[in-house]
Amino acid sequence: MFTLTRLDTPPPEFIDSQIMQMVVDYVTDISMVGIAPSNPLYPLYQYGVGHEVHQYLQAMDGSRGFPVELIVALDAEDPSQVSGFLLYLPTQGDPEACSVAYMAVRADRRRQGMARAMLADMQRRYPHAELACFVHKVPYFEAMGFQVLRARGPQVLMNTRHYQSEGQVAVLDTAPIYTSVEVRQIHAYLLNQHGKRAMTDAEKQRDRHMDQLTRQARVFVQERLGR
Repeated sequence: MFTLTRLDTPPPEFIDSQIMQMVVDYVTDISMVGIAPSNPLYPLYQYGVGHEVHQYLQAMDGSRGFPVELIVALDAEDPSQVSGFLLYLPTQGDPEACSVAYMAVRADRRRQGMARAMLADMQRRYPHAELACFVHKVPYFEAMGFQVLRARGPQVLMNTRHYQSEGQVAVLDTAPIYTSVEVRQIHAYLLNQHGKRAMTDAEKQRDRHMDQLTRQARVFVQERLGR
């Protein structure tokens, strides 16, 4: 069993640290790149996506000028244990709308209705909800009431309604993370560990995978919507 807690200010350290660990553990699912653990670039994305989520959690103090909210699933018997989280961005100019940014559930706590419960809790406050996912997850979210709208890069954009909100979702510019000194240091370490050829192949593998996901999303939406 689990309980849900909604936060609109930065979470306490024990929650923050466990969310960060989940991001590291499940970066393949959370990242838009869908990087595989077998790819030598995997540790770089573990750091990068982890830092993305960390920045959003920090932004919950209002310092970035836009709202960020968090729902945390805690173990009912041990409330110090985080079993899942849902980080979402309320839409500015539309009090009913929001956009899911990141969501994860611990592997040993899946298939217990936790993701469904967190999304339902979010929708009670923001019924016009949006998210993006890879094609293979579309049926999962359709079962929760989301509809396919269109392809968005390597993912499928879904919404609880058949149209997007006209409001604006403010997002952090995460591009500087991937040009930071820390990322360059991680890349240099991986280059030294695997060699230049292996790293070049890893980048090509990542790019091919992204292209494949993008084509897959586009074809899926065309077939699903008939356009």
